[in-house]
Amino acid sequence: MTAVPQDVVELILKDHRTMEDLLRLMRSVEADRSAALLDFADLFIAHGEATELTVHPALRFCVDAPAEAAQHCAGQNLEGSKVLLALLEVAVTGSWEWDWRLEQLTRAVARHIDDEERTFLNGACEHLSRTDRRELGGAFAAARGRLFTSGGTLDAVHCFVHDRV
Repeated sequence: MTAVPQDVVELILKDHRTMEDLLRLMRSVEADRSAALLDFADLFIAHGEATELTVHPALRFCVDAPAEAAQHCAGQNLEGSKVLLALLEVAVTGSWEWDWRLEQLTRAVARHIDDEERTFLNGACEHLSRTDRRELGGAFAAARGRLFTSGGTLDAVHCFVHDRV
């Protein structure tokens, strides 16, 4: 049985909530913070790449200044990736530097989530039919699936950041 593709808005919102949950785990001394960081890194890189490859081009007509909005979101993704890389490079989980980098990452991700939800996701809800949103969701999920588990390591994030600079 083939799964019906999910709505792209639902998929992206689910990723955003998962990112927030993983950030919360990284703040908890009772959690496996290192594992949460690697899971976050994997999702963040796969989500960002898949969004830039599939969602932003498809929704460029749904926002007031499409080129600027896509460029702004890509810039936020790169900013978050740089902060993520800095956190991955911290030697001691839970150290002062870890907490400081985690705070920077949390702020960068919150800005990204807010902007993406207000611009592209609202644009999708206003301008795309449910069928189009499901088709775009299928493309997004496929792209994210290809990228998943390839981006969560220090080396992979380092390559991602330096390929974009």
